[in-house]
Formats: sequence, C-alpha cells, structure tokens
Amino acid sequence: MKTSGNTILITGGGTGIGRGLAEAFAANGNTVIVAGRKRSTLDAVVAANPGITAIELDVADPASIATVVPALLRDFPGLDAVIHNAGMAKVEHIVDGKVADAEATIATNVLGPIRLTAALLPHLLAQPSATIVTVTSGLAFVPLAASPTYSASKAALHSYTESLRHQLAGTQIGVLEIAPPYVQTELGGPEQATDPRAMPLADFIAETMAIITGGATSEVIVEQCRPLRDAEAKGQYAATFAGVNAMFG
Repeated sequence: MKTSGNTILITGGGTGIGRGLAEAFAANGNTVIVAGRKRSTLDAVVAANPGITAIELDVADPASIATVVPALLRDFPGLDAVIHNAGMAKVEHIVDGKVADAEATIATNVLGPIRLTAALLPHLLAQPSATIVTVTSGLAFVPLAASPTYSASKAALHSYTESLRHQLAGTQIGVLEIAPPYVQTELGGPEQATDPRAMPLADFIAETMAIITGGATSEVIVEQCRPLRDAEAKGQYAATFAGVNAMFG
C-alpha cells in the first residue's frame, strides 16, 4: 500500500484505532475521509485535524451504504483505498440464550465490510491502483471465550480477507489485513483505554505505520500480537488459549 497520495475511507474513524490511523495517514499526505455513526465523534476528529473529512455511515445498515457510497464517490472520485475498521465487541453469556448482541456484532464486523467492499469494488477496479484493508484482531486466531461472537466475527473477516486477496490477485487492488492485539481503546469499555495490559494506542499506530511503510503486502502484525498469530503454527494454541482466557476470564 502506498503510504502517501491516497484518498482513503476509514470506517469507525471517529475513535480509537480508526482515528489513530486517520490522523497518521493524513499527516503522511493522504486525503482521509472518516466514517461512523456518531456525528459528535466525527466532528471532534475534523476539528482536531483540518483537512480530514467526515461522513455519517452505518456499515451495519445496507440502506446507509447504498445511500452514502454514491455521494462519497461523487465527492471523492479519486478514492483508492478503504480501511474496514468499524467494529463492536460485547461480552456474551451464551447460556442466556440471547442473540441480539451477537447479531449486531456480525452485522457490523462481518456483513459491514462485505457489503461496503461490494459497493466500492467497481470503482476501485477502475483506479490505477487501490487497496482494501481489513482490521481484524489477534482474537481471530485465539478466541476470547467471554466475547465469542466478536472473536468469531474477526476469524470470519480474516478468512474473507484471505479469499478476497486470492480472488483479486492479478488486479491492481492490494488486500491488506491489520490484526491488532489488545490495544488501549474504548472498544471493550472505558476501562480498556487505561488498562496497563493493553498496548498503548500511539505505540500500536506507530508500529503499524512502520510495517506498512516497510512494504507489507498481506498482513500487519505488531510484535505484541505475534503470540496469538503464531500460536497454532508453533504448536502453542492450547497454552495460549488457556492464558488469554485466564487473563480475561
């Protein structure tokens, strides 16, 4: 992925990793559009970063995608990258038999990127070069049992990304996956933003951008996420699963 000169749409760009990536790419000479459901958080990003544009978009809502994408492409005909960062995570007790949170998680974390990719793909295929970036998680590789649907959704998105990359091989579209570890954001609640067990957000963004600048073509895995990403390949899956779930159980 080029690190400058892109026009990039970043979903979930109002907070956390999305905002961090938006600010980093904007500082590097890219045109950045942040998208999200909450106008107030989007406005805060724009106010702090002149030059970034914000649009309201609910990736879980097919009607929102259908309405927003044509207007987006009209206003930004040079759009050549999308970062699928919008996501939600909930603690679930499966034995309760409640599925509302699970359904909302799948709609946001899996169907959202799939639908938005489908809507943008004809345009991206017409660009000289383009990049589709998915933001998965270390939990795609070793799940957190307390958040079963979140973990499963990220595993699904990882698998989708692998297939998308294969199907687009030979085109001018690159497909990149960013798999964060546990990072100091508010994804899992306000306490996560200051949890000393989590990787500081600024450190994660800096390492991620360094890996992308270094020419990553498939995965962006920071060192703190390596134990999760490599657990199965190294024959350490059972021990890693036990450790993750003992820490957060």
